[in-house]
Amino acid sequence: MSAIPPPFPLTYEALVRRALREDLGRAGDLTTDALIADRHVEARIVVREAGRVAGLPVAAAAFRLLDATVAFEACTSEGCDVAPGTTLARLRGPARPILAAERTALNFLGRLCGIATATARAVAAVQGTRARIACTRKTTPGLRALEKYAVRLGGGANHRFGLDDGVLIKDNHLRLAGSLAAAVERVRLRVGHMVKIEVEVDSLEQLRQAAALGVDAVLLDNFGVAELREAVRLAEGKVLLEASGGITLEDVAQVAATGVHVISLGWLTHSAPALDVALEVT
Repeated sequence: MSAIPPPFPLTYEALVRRALREDLGRAGDLTTDALIADRHVEARIVVREAGRVAGLPVAAAAFRLLDATVAFEACTSEGCDVAPGTTLARLRGPARPILAAERTALNFLGRLCGIATATARAVAAVQGTRARIACTRKTTPGLRALEKYAVRLGGGANHRFGLDDGVLIKDNHLRLAGSLAAAVERVRLRVGHMVKIEVEVDSLEQLRQAAALGVDAVLLDNFGVAELREAVRLAEGKVLLEASGGITLEDVAQVAATGVHVISLGWLTHSAPALDVALEVT
């Protein structure tokens, strides 16, 4: 996998600031302030289970925003697979900001590592097929850019970042438009030539209609494996096919074997468990 550049700090610093303010509240870290005055420490961030690393720059920002003198040295690279007990980063500096920022840094880091790890496992499961694993817009409000970054580190692809990213005509749109053909025609009259059009279908007949209209992609919603195979046979070479709906890590390989081009998994971002990471003062 080629290197994925980290997000610019401008895209996440406001999120980290908000999280720090939420944790520090009105009076700051009462425990640390009462126990520790002016002391310098060394610490490390360690992972307690196997997984893929994502979010080190974000974790570093949590400490830096409280005290720019805190030294944060990453010991692994973004996108690396690590074993339990691996040291992800070392810190040196005043104890007060290190302990005060600890939970915020670990919350971001554990969350993003968890998403990257879940994505990497799904990508591994479909290896040898042409299917790409993609995330959806089912993200934590406010964290979409970071969570989609973690998906890329896991080897997955990003679906739309927002409603303005592309056209996806879904079932409710079709009900209101009256027909698939009417919906596609209206969209083409409105959007620019650079915007791709995808249609969600729930039957093979709708797939035939969508392919005949020359849309860019068709989302096959909750199709069974046999239906997916037939959809690939009907649409081969005419339109990109995306499978979605209820697909798990246990059956994603079966779905990929049908020949679909993309498999979108909402659980990559809405249900992936956080990786267990901890900060230890050494």
